[in-house]
Amino acid sequence: MEKFLDEVLIEVTAGHGGAGSMHFRREKYVEFGGPDGGDGGIGGNIIIRANLSMVTLDRYLTKRRFRAQDGFPGEGNERSGKKGEDLILFVPLGTQVFDEESGELLYDFVKDDGEFQVVKGGRGGKGNTHFKSSTHQTPKFSQPGEDGEYKHLRLSLKLLADVGIVGLPNAGKSTLLSKITEAHPKIAGYAFTTLSPNLGVVKRKGDIYRYTMADIPGIIEGASKGIGLGLSFLRHIERVKGILYVFDAAALDIKEDFKMLQSELRSYNPELLNRPHLIVLNKIDIWEDQSFTEEVLKSVSSLGRVIPISAQEELNLEELLSVMDSTFFQKELEELHFNEEEHRENSDE
Repeated sequence: MEKFLDEVLIEVTAGHGGAGSMHFRREKYVEFGGPDGGDGGIGGNIIIRANLSMVTLDRYLTKRRFRAQDGFPGEGNERSGKKGEDLILFVPLGTQVFDEESGELLYDFVKDDGEFQVVKGGRGGKGNTHFKSSTHQTPKFSQPGEDGEYKHLRLSLKLLADVGIVGLPNAGKSTLLSKITEAHPKIAGYAFTTLSPNLGVVKRKGDIYRYTMADIPGIIEGASKGIGLGLSFLRHIERVKGILYVFDAAALDIKEDFKMLQSELRSYNPELLNRPHLIVLNKIDIWEDQSFTEEVLKSVSSLGRVIPISAQEELNLEELLSVMDSTFFQKELEELHFNEEEHRENSDE
């Protein structure tokens, strides 16, 4: 089973530069051969590159030290050594690269074509041909290559989700994700089923546009202080445009649960409370009394826009998606509509 690893420390060392050559040419009709030692090759760089097929940093679980190839030494006849091969390290989209010693953010992989040279290979040494002069015609020395750069890095993954689904354990978040996206998370009827974030893609308007949703493991009181599973994954909703708070509609005190969830988000990152949000009351299929549903809706109406659904029975899911469109993606929809109108006008011409 793949382990979801979203933070790891690694060490990276670029290649050492190749040594310059100390060499003298030997020619049949030349009484004194001149210096002709070539330069050493540059050491290989280490480059970090985004890989869309990766969703976790688990490949760095067992190997933590990486070194690029050293440059090759120079040779006679002024032949330069070959450059060391670059080493490419792949990371999931959304990975941040920090210098562990200074804490500086070096690069943030927010684009799928992202690439970052994290350490540079050492320069190759000069061959003895460079040190020939009128007063020193037979230099018997050359330069060694330089060390490649070294860094101690922290790779920290923050999923690039557009919408984060948060709630208490067993609220039905994974079931909801599985019904409105193509994700297939593990689902069971007990607390803490989800041990890692699940990602799914929602396709809207005949697949004209898409957005990504992340199901964050169930949060319990104290998550921001390290209790339970939620804290480990709160980072994965830091980039979202909107948050779905999902509750079991039969919960005893939804208002108090909502207050607790917001308190945990505030403790982790207060800015999260400024994101647009929707309240989702799940599992309304467990009773048949519509008036009771209305009563529950009325009791929590002060929390924001509330949508009652049954993820399991697929009740009101289209309504939920429509409200999400207008609440979280209004700007994108307006731009899409503008582009469609512009295209239509150009076609008419």
